[in-house]
Amino acid sequence: MSAPFVPHTDEEIAEMLAFLGLESLDDLFSTVPEAIRLAGGLDLPPAASEADVVGRLSELAERNRPAGSRLVCFAGAGAYDHEVPAVVRSLASRSEFVTAYTPYQPEVAQGVLQAIFEYQSMVARLAGLEIANGSLYDGAAALVEAANLAAAATGHQRLLCSAGVNPRWRQAVRTFSAGSGHALEVVPLAADGTTAWPSPEEADGDVGAVVIGYPNFLGCMEDIAPARALADATGARLIVAFDPVASGLLRTPGAMGADMAVGEGQAFGTALSFGGPYLGLFTCHLSDVRRLPGRLVGETVDRDGRPAYVTTLRTREQDIRRERASSNVCTNQTLMAVTAAIQLGWLGTTGLREVALRSARATRYLRESLLSLPGVTAAASAPVVREFAVRTPLPATALVERLVEDGFLAGVPVTEGFEGTEFEETLLMTATERRTKEEIDAFAASFEKAIHR
Repeated sequence: MSAPFVPHTDEEIAEMLAFLGLESLDDLFSTVPEAIRLAGGLDLPPAASEADVVGRLSELAERNRPAGSRLVCFAGAGAYDHEVPAVVRSLASRSEFVTAYTPYQPEVAQGVLQAIFEYQSMVARLAGLEIANGSLYDGAAALVEAANLAAAATGHQRLLCSAGVNPRWRQAVRTFSAGSGHALEVVPLAADGTTAWPSPEEADGDVGAVVIGYPNFLGCMEDIAPARALADATGARLIVAFDPVASGLLRTPGAMGADMAVGEGQAFGTALSFGGPYLGLFTCHLSDVRRLPGRLVGETVDRDGRPAYVTTLRTREQDIRRERASSNVCTNQTLMAVTAAIQLGWLGTTGLREVALRSARATRYLRESLLSLPGVTAAASAPVVREFAVRTPLPATALVERLVEDGFLAGVPVTEGFEGTEFEETLLMTATERRTKEEIDAFAASFEKAIHR
C-alpha cells in the first residue's frame, strides 16, 4: 500500500459515491451548512516520510519548556509540581490499571474496584467526612457536582461562593448554572485576603450552598466558622474547597463543619501534564449517599463469604428516573484515582504530613526571601500555608515572561476572576517539597534582577 496512513483510496471513494448515487464529496456533505464548512482545505505541508514527520514533530516538541525538567516551578493555583515516586509510576502503569475504563462487570474487575474502594476510603479520611465517591473529572467538576447536590437537597438554587475559591472553578459553576438555573453570587474578599461574609442576620433564607476555600486561592487561611454560621442560618449546605496536601497539617474540612468537601487530586501522583487529565475529589456525609454523583464502589461478600467489591447506589440519570437523578456524571477518573491511592498508600499519614510540612517550610522561606526585596509586598495579610500572592513593581505577566528566560516558572498572574480588585495583577506562588534552598535563593536573585531590569 503506497499510503498506509490514508484510510481510503481514490478508487474506494469513487465506489462509495457511486453506491450512494452521488457525484462528489461535496454532495456527500451538502447537509452541512456552508457557514461551518472548512474553506480552502487544510494548511498542511507536502507529504513526507515517517522519519521526516517524527523529526519535525520532535523539533516542535523541543519548543515546550515543561515545569520540572526545563523550568524550576514556583507556580500553583490548583496544579502543583510534587514528587511522584518511582513506585507510584511503576504500579500505576501496570496494564491492568492503564487499560481499565469502566468496571461495569465486577466479576472481572475486582482489582480495579478494590483500588477505587481504597481510594475512596483514603479521600474520605483526608476530608474528615464519612464517604467519598470514586472521583470526578477535576476539582472544578467536583465543585459543580457539590453545588448541584446542595441545590437538590435544599430546594434552593442560590449559591453564595467566596471570591477566594479558584476563579476557574467558579467559572465552571457559572457555566453549569446557565442550564441548571442555579444563581451564583460571589462574596468579595476583605483587604486581608479572607472572605467578607455577610452576617447571618443579613442573609436571605433561600440559599442552597455556601462555598469557601480552605486555604483559599490566594493561599490565605480562612476561618470556616462564619461560613458555617451563614449556612446554618439559611439552611444551606456548606461546601469546602480544600487543599488535600495541606490536610497533612490542618484540621479536616469535616472537623470544621463542612457538609461536603471537594478538591483537586492532581498532587497525588499525577504530573502537571500541560493541564490534565486531573482528578476531582468529592466527599460528603453518609446522609447524602443517595445523592452522591458519579461512581461509588462498595465492599460486600460473595456467596462463599469472601470479600467482594461492586458499584452501588448509582444516582446518575442513566440508572434511575431522570426526575429523581441528582447528576448526569457517567464515570470517574479511574487511572488517576488508582494513582492517587497508590501515592497516598505509599506516603501514609507520616509521609503526607512530611510533604505538607516541607512544602510549608519552603513556601515560608520563599515568601520571606521575596518580601525582603525592594518593591515587593504581600498582597494579603492573612496567614498562609503553602501558597501566597505578592505585588511587584512590574506587571505579573511581564515578570513571569522575564523569569522564564532564567529557567524559572515564577508563578501564576492573578487576573481572571479578580478584575477591579486590589488583588488583580498580583503574582501567586508556591514552593513544594521538591524545591531546594539553592533553587529558592537562585530564584530570588533572578526575581530581583527581573523587577529592576
